[in-house]
Amino acid sequence: MPTFDLYAQNPGDPLWQVPASGAARFSWEYDDGRDRLLALYQKGKDKQWDGQRRIDWDLEVDPYDPLGIPDESLTLYGTRHWAKMTERDKGELRKHYASWQFSQFLHGEQGAMVCAARIVESVPDLDAKFYSATQTMDEARHAEIYGRFLHEKIGMLYPVNDNLQSLLGDTLRDSRWDMPYLGMQVLIEGLALAAFGMIRDTTDKPLPRQILAYVMQDEARHVAFGRMALRDYYKQLSDAELREREEFVIEGCYLMRDRLRGVEVLENFGIPKAEAEEYSEQSEFLALFRQLLFSRIVPCVKDIGLWGKRLQQAYVDMGVFEMGNSNLDLLMAQDEEIAEKLDAERFAEEERERVAEVEEAIDAGVEG
Repeated sequence: MPTFDLYAQNPGDPLWQVPASGAARFSWEYDDGRDRLLALYQKGKDKQWDGQRRIDWDLEVDPYDPLGIPDESLTLYGTRHWAKMTERDKGELRKHYASWQFSQFLHGEQGAMVCAARIVESVPDLDAKFYSATQTMDEARHAEIYGRFLHEKIGMLYPVNDNLQSLLGDTLRDSRWDMPYLGMQVLIEGLALAAFGMIRDTTDKPLPRQILAYVMQDEARHVAFGRMALRDYYKQLSDAELREREEFVIEGCYLMRDRLRGVEVLENFGIPKAEAEEYSEQSEFLALFRQLLFSRIVPCVKDIGLWGKRLQQAYVDMGVFEMGNSNLDLLMAQDEEIAEKLDAERFAEEERERVAEVEEAIDAGVEG
C-alpha cells in the first residue's frame, strides 16, 4: 500500500526540497588519516548488517499495543478524556502514539542519511569522508527498518513534526561544513538515541526491542564520530565562532524539546491544540522523559567544547544542566553490549531449536 494512504494526517507535498549551499570539497591526500577515525571507519565496515535478516520480522505485533509500555506514559492518562475512553479507544490511542513516535524516528533517519551524505561531500578530510560513507549506509538501513515496521506492523504513519523539520532545514541550509555534524550527530541523533533507549528498556515486545537495540548499536559509533571530528575542529575556532555554534545549539535544543509533545496525536482525537499543549506541559511523565532525553546531548556538547555561559544557562532553564556530568562513553558501551547480548540470546535459542529438530528426526528414524 502506498505510504500516502497510511498517513494519519495530510503530509502535504510528497517532496520537500531544501536549497543547499556550501562547497563540495575534495582531498588529494590519501594516506594521512587520523588513527582514531580510521579505526572507527574499520569498525563501521565490520559492523554492517542486513535488516531483512538480522531482525525477526515474523514476530507478531499487536497494532493496538505495539510497544507494551505503561498507559501512564500517555499524555491523556488520568484526564477527563481518558475516563470517557473505551478499551477500543485506548487501543487506538496507543496505536497513534506508537505510529507518531516511530514516524519521527523514520523521518529523522532519512534526515540523518541526507546529512551524512552532505558530510561526505563537504568535510575537508578524507578519513571523515570514509566514515561518513559508512554512516550513510547505516542511516539508509535504519530508515528502511522503521519504514517497514510502520507499514507492516502498525499500518499508520504521521507526517514529520514541524520542529524536527525546522531543525533539519536549518542544518542543511547552513554552508559551514561542521553544521551537519552539530545539527544531526549531536542534537537530532543525540535526542533520538535517548528516546530509542527509553523505549528499548521499557517495552516488553521483542520486535521493537530488537529494532531499537540494533539501531542504537550503530548510532553509538555515529555519535563517537561527531565528537571526534568536532572536538578537533572546535579547538581551532575563535570565541565569536564558538558563540555562533552555541546559539545554534540553544535554538536546536528548544526545538528538540518541544517536538516531543505529540500534540498532533491528541488533535486527531478531537482535542483542541491549546488544550493538547496544556496536557503535555502538565504531564509528569513527559517532564521526566524530556530530562532524560538530554542525557546524550548535554555531555556531548560539553565534550566538544561548546560550554559558554549562555549555553549553560539555557540548560539550567531547561532543567537539564546536571546531565553534563553523564558518562557518555559508558552509555555508548552499554548500547553496544545490549545489542550483542540480544544477538547471543537469539542465536542460542535458534541453536536449541535446531538441536531439537535433529533429535526429533533421529527419534522418528529409530521408531520407523
